[in-house]
Amino acid sequence: MSDSPLSPGSRVAIAGASGLIGSALARSLTADGHEVVRLVRRAPRAKDEVRWDPDAQRVDTAGLAGCAAVVNLAGAGIASRRWTAAYRAKIRDSRVLGTAALAEAVAALDSPPRVFVNGSAMGYYGDTGSRAVDETAPPGDGFLPSVCVEWEEATGAAREAGIRTVFARTGLVVARGGGAWGKLFPLYKAGLGGRLGDGSQYWSYIALHDEVAALRHLIDTESLSGPVNLTGPEPLTNAEVTEAMGRVLNRPTLFAVPAPVLRLVLGDMAGDILGSQRVLPTRLLESGFSFAFPSIEGALRAALR
Repeated sequence: MSDSPLSPGSRVAIAGASGLIGSALARSLTADGHEVVRLVRRAPRAKDEVRWDPDAQRVDTAGLAGCAAVVNLAGAGIASRRWTAAYRAKIRDSRVLGTAALAEAVAALDSPPRVFVNGSAMGYYGDTGSRAVDETAPPGDGFLPSVCVEWEEATGAAREAGIRTVFARTGLVVARGGGAWGKLFPLYKAGLGGRLGDGSQYWSYIALHDEVAALRHLIDTESLSGPVNLTGPEPLTNAEVTEAMGRVLNRPTLFAVPAPVLRLVLGDMAGDILGSQRVLPTRLLESGFSFAFPSIEGALRAALR
């Protein structure tokens, strides 16, 4: 077997394969001749589907047999709705319980995968202000950092079984079809875009193309385990991102949403929108990864193709 987990025609299981990142990763792997196994919550309707129930922590382990890699990107959307107590619990449980179930499932296999790539987020670091942080920084304070800590700890069974386990701490993915930017593009195209709060908060972004390439890099790079930041190399302030959106879309960016209005509309989630996260992809760069779209303008234009 080669050093890379993905020899030609390898099987790769993806939880969250219907999401923005998971579907793009599945397309990339399939295009290169690999076999993608999709974990689904309903009865399987195709030969490439495997049943799992993350809430009940059940996985059809037989369907994972022969997988060289397992990638877990499943979790309730952070920006899908207001953070009521019930939705906070869903955000947490959908990540922690599902991860624990998958970690235990792969650990129980007679021939476990070579690598388990588990989703995480730059929310691990909390509000960093203008201070740049990398993977050596401790977790921040608050709801999202606490969720990220539990999310990563839930991989324990896989790590104890000796499976190389990587935490993909993803930033704001620049894409037209979903995520935060999927909501921003229509506003800016309509000329209604602008700063959020005073615009001084740092946004650490990554083009969807680079996100997928980075996930594949994590799968293929045997030296990588533990946390790896999947953010672009040039984090910018919200004001700088707003200016770039105006230039690329050729639209005015005169509107600004004051912090009190954001808090009124979004509730507790506003704290994370207004928070600053200047996160650097140190381990990704040190491992030889090269970004195709390192600048915000490049990432935006790639998303609009």
